[in-house]
Amino acid sequence: MRLSFAPSKLSVSLFLLTSAALLLQGCSEAPKAEQAAMHPAAVATTIASYEDAPFTIELPATLSGSKEVEVRARVTGILESRNFDEGQTVSQGQSLFTVDLAPYQLAVESAQAALDGAQASLVQSEREVTRLAKLRADKSVSQRDYDNASSTNDIAKTTLAAAKVALKEAQLNLEYAQVKAPVAGVMGREFVSEGTYVSGPDLLLTQITQLDPIRLRFGISEREQLQMRQDVANGSLTLPEKGQWHTSIKLQDGSLSNKSGKVNFSDVRINPNTGTSELQAIIPNTDFELRPGQFVRVMLSGAVRKNAFVIPQRAVLDNGTGKFVYVVAKNEQGDTIARPAPVEVGEWIQKPDNQGDKNFWLIKSGIQQGDEVIIDGMAKIFFPGMPVVVNNATHSVSAE
Repeated sequence: MRLSFAPSKLSVSLFLLTSAALLLQGCSEAPKAEQAAMHPAAVATTIASYEDAPFTIELPATLSGSKEVEVRARVTGILESRNFDEGQTVSQGQSLFTVDLAPYQLAVESAQAALDGAQASLVQSEREVTRLAKLRADKSVSQRDYDNASSTNDIAKTTLAAAKVALKEAQLNLEYAQVKAPVAGVMGREFVSEGTYVSGPDLLLTQITQLDPIRLRFGISEREQLQMRQDVANGSLTLPEKGQWHTSIKLQDGSLSNKSGKVNFSDVRINPNTGTSELQAIIPNTDFELRPGQFVRVMLSGAVRKNAFVIPQRAVLDNGTGKFVYVVAKNEQGDTIARPAPVEVGEWIQKPDNQGDKNFWLIKSGIQQGDEVIIDGMAKIFFPGMPVVVNNATHSVSAE
């Protein structure tokens, strides 16, 4: 008689659980063994130390002519000619329009004739006074006659003075009839043409825009100003003397203009519509490269961050929850590892150093004086706490 034994359900379940536990244990130990066998990543570092760093602000800005002048005639008459081309560069005092000169030339001649007559009358009255003065001494004429002659002489002097004023006025009107450019600049379009009756200053003839120098206008927000004042108060920021920031211009294509200047005006008022206060800089523009109405970006420099930590931008990483850097540290076993250190960054700083770096982050918090920050080789660090070896002799200045 042959007996057969079938495995029970309980024994099968215990066998499966035991096998799964062994499999999971093997899987969990595999990375540890692989990690232990991994070669340390070669990195380059810099020692965090306090330094004074340039503080730069970049803001949107607009350009306008340093002077934008409306040209109007000061006299009335028929406009005889236009003496410029639209868009032409003109010099100060150049004739732009000519109003009919004939009436004003006649007025000058009439005023000159009146002046000549007044001078002749004065000469005659002076002779009469001189003659009567001698006769009065001999008592050959009455005091009344002498006083009348003296009064006539005084009136002649007054008439001559009025004639001189009238002549100057006539000459001035003749000059005003040749409408001249009040400033040097570039002409706009004409608003009236030849043959138009000009009724005086109420009629706009054209406009002139002075392009050299040119005006740069921009605004700094109230929030930024408050932050700067706080930084100045706690000694971490030094601003340019008298607020004269040095200004550089970045054009729309990202290139830098070779024009620069200094801030010469800062409005004390805050615009309630924009929350900014307006600043202005005057920029030399001899070649007229910059034009009114352009939108550019202005970079303000001249301020200094005091006792700051400055780290190359490529050394600052982002894990999705914030920015951090890797700092060289020791683990419990005494091995050299890369420890992540969350940091709070400030503004970008541009400055060349002896290793060819130009772009840096200002670090507000997260690292301490003397920390050894990894600035190259971060791509070889596959996980926090990975073993590293510092080799600054082969430090590469190129970005990761």
